[in-house]
Amino acid sequence: MSDGSTLSWILGGIFAVFVLMTAAGALLAALSRRLIRSVCGLALCSFGLAGLYYFLRSPFLAFMEILVYVGAVCVTIVFAIMLAEPEEYVVPWERRVGLWWSGLVLTISGILCASLAWLGLQQNWVAPATRASDGSVRAIGRSFLTTYSLAFELVSLVLLVAILGALVIARSGRTRR
Repeated sequence: MSDGSTLSWILGGIFAVFVLMTAAGALLAALSRRLIRSVCGLALCSFGLAGLYYFLRSPFLAFMEILVYVGAVCVTIVFAIMLAEPEEYVVPWERRVGLWWSGLVLTISGILCASLAWLGLQQNWVAPATRASDGSVRAIGRSFLTTYSLAFELVSLVLLVAILGALVIARSGRTRR
């Protein structure tokens, strides 16, 4: 094997690890019975997404994914869980999902993913546009304060509401009896 093909195999393996990390974290977050395990799944999924963003040559977005979702959202949810009553850890399941239902959902999801992958490989993709900026911190900061200022403020507002909601949930967990 040549050095180029070995490198492509290694990069493909790392990409597959990030995809599996994202999928496993999403499944853990959605299917776990305990809330703390769901938060760990969310953190694992966020780390996988950060790796995928890094593969898309966007290290700033990868860093923000880790900083915002793992560093802020997951930690805030963990604090809310720690301040809540102990019996609130278990998520109640009134009705268990049958094995056939899970198999059906997995089969449909697999068919959908395979068909989308097949369609993606069959297309003639246009060449990417030239890079508009150099991707430096200065260029990103300038874009945040000019072109994307409204989106930046809306994301900040959503994070503020999430933090306030977590604090309200944490506070009501101690006083409720």
